[in-house]
Amino acid sequence: MTAYGIDLGTTYSCIARVDETGRPTVLRSLEGTDTVPSVVFFESADNVVVGAAAKDGSVLEPGLAVSLIKREMAHGTLYRRHGRTYTPEEISAFILRKLAEDARVATGETVRDVVITVPACFGAAERDATRKAGEIAGLTVVDVVSEPVAAAITYGLLTPGQDRTVLVYDLGGGTFDTTVITLRGGNIEVVCTDGHDELGGADWDERLMEHLVEEFTLEHPDVDSPLEDQQAEQQLRVDAEALKRTLSSRNRHVVRVAHEGRVARVEFTRETLEELTKDLLDRTVEITRRTMRTAAAKGVRDYDQFVLVGGSTKMPAVAEALRRAFGVPVLIQDPDLAVAKGAALYAFEETYRRLLRSGDHAGAEAVAERAGLTTAQRERMADRTIGTVASRAFGIVISGEPGEARSVLHLVHANDPLPASVTEEFYTVVPDQTVVDVEIVEQAGSAESSRLDDNTRIAGGQLPIPRGKPKGWPIEVTFDLDSSGLLHVTARERETGEHLDLRVQIGGMSEEEVRASRTELSRVRIG
Repeated sequence: MTAYGIDLGTTYSCIARVDETGRPTVLRSLEGTDTVPSVVFFESADNVVVGAAAKDGSVLEPGLAVSLIKREMAHGTLYRRHGRTYTPEEISAFILRKLAEDARVATGETVRDVVITVPACFGAAERDATRKAGEIAGLTVVDVVSEPVAAAITYGLLTPGQDRTVLVYDLGGGTFDTTVITLRGGNIEVVCTDGHDELGGADWDERLMEHLVEEFTLEHPDVDSPLEDQQAEQQLRVDAEALKRTLSSRNRHVVRVAHEGRVARVEFTRETLEELTKDLLDRTVEITRRTMRTAAAKGVRDYDQFVLVGGSTKMPAVAEALRRAFGVPVLIQDPDLAVAKGAALYAFEETYRRLLRSGDHAGAEAVAERAGLTTAQRERMADRTIGTVASRAFGIVISGEPGEARSVLHLVHANDPLPASVTEEFYTVVPDQTVVDVEIVEQAGSAESSRLDDNTRIAGGQLPIPRGKPKGWPIEVTFDLDSSGLLHVTARERETGEHLDLRVQIGGMSEEEVRASRTELSRVRIG
């Protein structure tokens, strides 16, 4: 009955579980690495390759590879390969299947129950798409947990019995989050969160790649730009990422750029890297400052530590900038693996608590005994709570008199405690109105706004109204946002009750499409 934690990352992913000593352990891939590149290469219609081999294949045949898929979750992007169209959920499912298979080989047991992490800045649609990706992969998704919460769980393991207030600064390959968290008596409480879903190490790589191209063009002005050739561009992306990693531990490195029989030898320093990417780092500092202002409004002003997670925090400039800007002690905590380990701990503990809640005390004890937990540890685990907040505001589109501009009324606001349940009454705008359009939106920018253009439509449906009703006939709408950040909306016309109950499901793929995809893609071989 082992449950696994999965860090489904933009650029790298990994899987972990709690071992027989009660410690979270990352399971190595078949290639012998802790993390797997989040790259999918479509070798044929019946065979896909995931991981390091897929990343290598992307250099030779970039048109058959897909990377950075996490940035496209719930955005409606489609990918056509070998005559079939794939959604981001399906491509993510291939990565999840690879992780599950590697774990099966490492442990000898089939992976079924999983907790998958997502950026704190992910909204309801992205979280639901992540859950569906797990289902397409043939997994049972126990929960979807924010990455900073998972990191805080790992941090709590390192500082048992200590009450702390920390800010988790999570700079991954494709996303950035800042989350203020309190740890009190073993319980975890999220105060507030902020971030950007398109700001991460990949953007640093892009800057380095652009500079390499500029240097090559200066030396060989009579040759086309390497960016005009897909293979050359992909090789430059690989070289840029390797350069960034090298300059995290060295002050100087030389990159050889080859294109159309010409070669440019580009010398790079850490100082050059920091100059080229200063504005990116400054953006993370400003988001951190904004998060701290939100926390201060909630009464939190003092911090014990900044906890840095995500592979991109290994760049020395990150910790230096935070110390300089805020004067708070900085801990770089197992940046590549902390999230997966925290997810594994959460999966383990949640399995134990769910067994207790269901009355299966024998099953719960078996889980605890397998990890060698003491009675005191079991009691703490049974009582532990994790409080989270909404990452964004969610609302409904409303209309005034005919001809008036539509606007948005938010029922749930960013950083509201979860779970949240809000019911609001709305009214028809014309006599004898026979249908109401229910449009659900999510805050799109960094600030809540009632302007329609500042929100993203994430779901919708129509609610019938009995004929002959006057203008101002009441409609009841309820928003239920669970602790995982998944939204469920119910609209009801109360006179006829359940016959006019509309349930609006969030996410790009319907449950029927998920089931069909799970069946179809199960026949595709993962290499």
